[in-house]
Amino acid sequence: MSDPHPDSAPRRRRDVPVGVVMVGIAAVAWWPAFTLGAWEEIFFDDILGLWAASTAAFVFVLVERRPVGGRLARAFVLLLPTVWLVLNFAISGETTDLAVAIVDLAALLAVLLGIPFTLWVLVRVVWPDFASETRRRTKWLIALVVLGIAVTSFVLGLNQEHFLTCEDFTISGNSEPPGCTPAPPD
Repeated sequence: MSDPHPDSAPRRRRDVPVGVVMVGIAAVAWWPAFTLGAWEEIFFDDILGLWAASTAAFVFVLVERRPVGGRLARAFVLLLPTVWLVLNFAISGETTDLAVAIVDLAALLAVLLGIPFTLWVLVRVVWPDFASETRRRTKWLIALVVLGIAVTSFVLGLNQEHFLTCEDFTISGNSEPPGCTPAPPD
């Protein structure tokens, strides 16, 4: 008996890396979005993890064999977490509210632009033909799924008191976010 879908195996093999990319990016993006909702900030370890990945991607972009123009633009965006880090050293704790606002804005830009862009560059490092082999519709699907998960994670963080207790955060090694629900007495 012949296979009614002779092209299904090659298509399935091609779809697996797309699924891995989608799941991987979503797995990285959910926690910073949740912490922003629950604690109204993104934790330093998330930003420093982003800094490490974006710095490695920055070096790769500088040495990859492509025309310089496009590489420099990507390299600049990959430096956003480094800009945030440098601003933290340059602006002391006894500065004006404007300086603190600038550092906070740099952190927000580093995360909002840095996470997706760094992940995109890392995907291109691991899978160089991703851009040319993947249809535009599939790329949009990945972006929308990851954005949907990030937005949902943020909303879950905002509403953590409805499904988590303060003890859940303590047991997991996190601090209790403002407004968390105390555990019911035994």
